[in-house]
Amino acid sequence: MANMKILSSDSHIVEPPDLWTSRMNSETFGDRIPHLVPGNPYDNWVVDGQSVGVIGTSGSAGQRFESPGEIDREGKYDDVRIGGYDPHERMKDLAADGVYADVLYPTFANAMLGAISDGDLLRPVFNAYNEWVGEFRTAYPDRLKGIGCVLLDDDIDAGIAELKNIVNLGLSGAMISAFPMPSETYDHVKYEPFWTAAEEIGIPLSLHSGTNRPEMPSEFENDTGRFDLAQSGAARVNTEYWIRMTLCHMVYSGLFERHPDLSVVTVEFDLAWVPFFLNRLDITYIERPSQTSYRFQNDALPSDFMRRNVYHSFQEDGLGVFHRDIIGVDRLLWGSDYPHAESTFPKSREILDSILVDVPDEEKALIVGGNAARLYKID
Repeated sequence: MANMKILSSDSHIVEPPDLWTSRMNSETFGDRIPHLVPGNPYDNWVVDGQSVGVIGTSGSAGQRFESPGEIDREGKYDDVRIGGYDPHERMKDLAADGVYADVLYPTFANAMLGAISDGDLLRPVFNAYNEWVGEFRTAYPDRLKGIGCVLLDDDIDAGIAELKNIVNLGLSGAMISAFPMPSETYDHVKYEPFWTAAEEIGIPLSLHSGTNRPEMPSEFENDTGRFDLAQSGAARVNTEYWIRMTLCHMVYSGLFERHPDLSVVTVEFDLAWVPFFLNRLDITYIERPSQTSYRFQNDALPSDFMRRNVYHSFQEDGLGVFHRDIIGVDRLLWGSDYPHAESTFPKSREILDSILVDVPDEEKALIVGGNAARLYKID
């Protein structure tokens, strides 16, 4: 694997403190604008009067190998790895990690998808982020590929307009919420113009973990007090639950039959769940037509569309790689999750060597970079 070009399909920006305060209209939005509140002992992102996250482990890449006991779950911005927000320092870290290019997702804009229900606020928040990351990537346009953010909710036309703006900004993909507002799922007819626009434009759509829209269950009380379900180990183990629901709604509604050239990417859900999911998709379709009323043409099965239209970005999932023939080798995208604490940096090549040890070189080349290069047009 020494001569293979490695591309990370899932890396992150740590947004600078003034990203939104310098770009959004203060007369219109005032203190509702996302801003970082310095604190003791930690800094806190505040939007519309509510906390949407602390700096936490978002910029602690490398510490899991060097000093795991010192990883701060709360943190301060000054402690974020510089490559998280400086493109030139990122290039140095990519070189140290043996990675050629990064596909860039936000960090705290992700959290806002799950925290801010007001679309009139969130749309300009996303627009400002998209403009910023569009500028960030120009430092190394061949090696930094930005993913923009799109809010759908109740204004599909605005979502389509932002999708076109993302392309004009030179970004390589668009992220929508992994699960929409609870009252509407992605098989709703109102989303059809958006799927059409994404297919015609030719831009892949990402479904990233941690981006469910508000009102999904996230906290409850137990005998130890208030418990944040989203941050629990149980939630991490079962993180792919909502993405499976979303993919069911997409596949069973015939979305991919109507839009054969649409690409969707699941991000930071790993792989091992996919073979089981493909099997259940097909069995349910065959055994329960009353619950899966849409019938595919030419005797196609749901798994056929998963293998044609859906990619999966993973980090360290040897079990999923073992079952790559079921998933489809050309569907697998590796990602480092840099600069987050769980990142494989600076041991990405070592880890890839371990989990791909029995994989033929031709398949390795696709998994570590070839598939991502094709999807995101990286030379």
